[in-house]
Amino acid sequence: MEILAFGVQADERPLLEKAFAGHHDVRCLDVFLDEDTAPIAVGYEVVSTSVNADLNHRVLEILAAGGTRMIAQRSTGFNNIDLKVAERLGLTVARVSSYSPYSVAEFAWTLALAVNRRIVRASNRTRDFDFRLDGLMGRDLRGRTAGVLGTGRIGEAFTRIAHGFGMNLLGWDVARNPACVELGMEYVDKDRLLAEADLISLHVPLVEATHHLVDAAALRAMKDDAILVNSSRGGLVDTEALVTELRAGRFTGVGLDVYEAEAGLFFLDKSLGGVEDDTLARLVTFPNVVVTSHQAYYTADAVRQIIDTTLQNVLDHVAGRHSENVLVPRAS
Repeated sequence: MEILAFGVQADERPLLEKAFAGHHDVRCLDVFLDEDTAPIAVGYEVVSTSVNADLNHRVLEILAAGGTRMIAQRSTGFNNIDLKVAERLGLTVARVSSYSPYSVAEFAWTLALAVNRRIVRASNRTRDFDFRLDGLMGRDLRGRTAGVLGTGRIGEAFTRIAHGFGMNLLGWDVARNPACVELGMEYVDKDRLLAEADLISLHVPLVEATHHLVDAAALRAMKDDAILVNSSRGGLVDTEALVTELRAGRFTGVGLDVYEAEAGLFFLDKSLGGVEDDTLARLVTFPNVVVTSHQAYYTADAVRQIIDTTLQNVLDHVAGRHSENVLVPRAS
């Protein structure tokens, strides 16, 4: 059987082809799955998608009509898939329930340190042989407070690094993580965390209850000199409200690896045609903001784990097996 994989990055392709070799053929496309590209999947029983695919009801209907029976998403998040429609159409849907938490946690810290110590600005200056230190002053993190919204595997990894820096630890989640408590984390309500934390990092999934978790009120509750990092999902932050606060001169720094309207932008080269998204265009102009294109997960270790799990999901589908990765089970 040949698998059709959408949204495959250049670095990802050889790893994907190597993993599937000896099991199934795989056809790799760099285009993302949406209503325009869905007809390409006609005749493919299994389609693999990336996190920026748009699997709305229309796309799923096109896939089902073309003979697709399984969608193997190469990510943990699945907010881009209409699961109810997939179930109605008899489409099996599986995801990667977990992969290296260190890839995302370490990158979140990369963003935090970059905005705290003005690394991007400093690098741009030295390229022009401007070696002044004006405007580059950061702060020690030791003794300050890290607030972690979401203390699952990635949040725990982030917390361990914060502990290594000697920071005070505040956490917020639906359940306490014993490992974080052992590190000295105090679980508090969200309002207190926002008010007291010097560094806030988001590590919760994007569901209806967490959409705009950091809204205008939450942003106003944060310290004026706080650092905000989001390496989870763009929809967790109300970007329009964030721009408003940034225009008011607030926050030491903001590091974003995700953006709520990133579909159709991230993973693509828009350097020649420009970007029509006024909010994003405004966001990247702030000197205390660093935006990257959803790359926190993008380490060789994590990508191999994602691909290996995707392969196993396909093998399980073919064999009629069920696993914790299945979001919509195979139709009987």
